[in-house]
Amino acid sequence: MSVTKEIDVRYRDLDMLAHVNNAVIATYVEEARLHYLDTVFEVGFDEFTFVIAHIEIDFERPIEAEESVAVTVEVPELGTSSVPMRYEIVADGERVATAETTLVFLDRRGEETVPIPDDVRERIKAHEGM
Repeated sequence: MSVTKEIDVRYRDLDMLAHVNNAVIATYVEEARLHYLDTVFEVGFDEFTFVIAHIEIDFERPIEAEESVAVTVEVPELGTSSVPMRYEIVADGERVATAETTLVFLDRRGEETVPIPDDVRERIKAHEGM
């Protein structure tokens, strides 16, 4: 089951053509990811360490300044220590971009990968119907 985050387009997000700058889309993806983590993980971020090991964005059309934007995120599968996430970025009801990230869990020192914590794994599986 996906989680959707409504995004407010800010003036500072715009380029000289009044389109949302392509680099800002990564920030919109981050906002959606954090919303997913807050909604599904239900634990404080200080309880575990993770990094984004991969990000990929495919653009279909620009987002205009006045458009309403929403980013939907889902987890299609789980690895041992990784959580792949897929995103759909929509403006005024039309898909404008898709993205993928991979979140990897690390030990407290941030040096070695570790398995996804069992409670987090179970929450994701329950939420996504895995």
